[in-house]
Amino acid sequence: MGDFYELFYADAEKAARLLNITLTQRGQSAGGEGEPAKSGANVCETLPFRAVEGAILRLMRLNFLSASPEHAMDSKQQEQARQHFVEGIEHFEVGRLDQAQKFFEAALALAPGRPSVLLNLGITRFRLGQWREAIPLLQQVGAAEPDQADAWACLGLAHEALAQWQAAIDALTRALDLTPRNAHLCLARGRCQLRLDAVELAMQDFDHAVMIAPTLAEAWSTRGSLLRELHRLDDAAMCFEKAIAHGADPGLHRYYLASVRGTGAPATPPHQYAEMLFDEYASDFQSHLVDQLQYQAHESLVRPLIQAGRRYHAVLDLGCGSGLCGSLIRPLADAIDGVDVSRAMLDQARQLGVYRDLVHADLASFLIETTRRVDLVLAADVFIYVGELSAVFQSVRRILEPNGCFAFTVERPPAGQELRLLPSLRYAHSESHVRQLARHHGFSVRQIFTAPLRYDQLQPVQGLYVYLEPAA
Repeated sequence: MGDFYELFYADAEKAARLLNITLTQRGQSAGGEGEPAKSGANVCETLPFRAVEGAILRLMRLNFLSASPEHAMDSKQQEQARQHFVEGIEHFEVGRLDQAQKFFEAALALAPGRPSVLLNLGITRFRLGQWREAIPLLQQVGAAEPDQADAWACLGLAHEALAQWQAAIDALTRALDLTPRNAHLCLARGRCQLRLDAVELAMQDFDHAVMIAPTLAEAWSTRGSLLRELHRLDDAAMCFEKAIAHGADPGLHRYYLASVRGTGAPATPPHQYAEMLFDEYASDFQSHLVDQLQYQAHESLVRPLIQAGRRYHAVLDLGCGSGLCGSLIRPLADAIDGVDVSRAMLDQARQLGVYRDLVHADLASFLIETTRRVDLVLAADVFIYVGELSAVFQSVRRILEPNGCFAFTVERPPAGQELRLLPSLRYAHSESHVRQLARHHGFSVRQIFTAPLRYDQLQPVQGLYVYLEPAA
């Protein structure tokens, strides 16, 4: 950093304190002869979006003056660009990302093509969730400085955020070629491989992550989740135990552990599980569920109601999701209200224009507190994420009009079991269990039939379609 110091003097000392670097005379390095100069401290912190939680990138802050010959600046431009650059870093350091972006843009306007500015601006836009805008900047850095690992890493993560899986894998591979012991990037690439159904490649990445970072809870959790889906339940249990031992959320991971062990299941799932699941799932929920899993619970549940031809004054759609049930029942309803734990799902439902009101809330809490009166309550493929249903039945009975209908689905458990948390992380309820709940809470059974809810690995997942009404 000698050239930086000799050109900027006192300003360089200020920047050095900001950037945690050691200043030397020209031609010398901070580590002595033959050793590289030390770079700044990590500042990007945990990247704030679903697929890369925990990934740490370094913000490149050095070598601002390594200008390309075709972009030579006069001294005034150089001073202005340098000042914008340093001020951008100051804002970035304290989390003022909008201001940081403005200063980096101003520096880039005066020093176009400067890799350090491009990278700073690219990472800042990434942190702001401006992934499309970040990508071309990071691509320019990769082209100019192919050994810049941070550029490739952030580029890969930006592609991942946009569901551009192969592009993400390509960029993350470049980053991992340069930093092969980055477990967070291994996990990110593995998740992208899973999106392309490259299960073996994903497992290789997850295996490598736990090998190079054996105390990283996220690595054990991610590996365990894939093993659970592959029905390697004992191996999955070991991973979840490791994750708990290394600091993973204990409630969430004991829930995972119970699903693969078949014992010790909580009465209800951790609150954050469903919200996290469906917020992440929302962008491709309908295409994945309806097209790939041949989901049909919403249609099969509503069809008998449509055939009966009755009109409903007020409908409550529990776990309304993206609005599949609401769209079907709308011709028979004067008003439909929906409740869901996922804000992202509610945003999609809102676009349909079929709901009078949409509420972001936990289903059980909402039912306890609501004062609404309705004559139809729908819950299609919802109770698999609720577990114990006694409180739900009690609340629905309270708000349901005397001539109302409570229509819902549940997944069937293995023979001989009443309520079971399955390895799929879904709760299953037997018909005898549902009938017992209905009797206890003042319902009579209008109809129950068995039919597929969806398909899993080309096999139908059987469920119960239940229609209850208040007992006389």
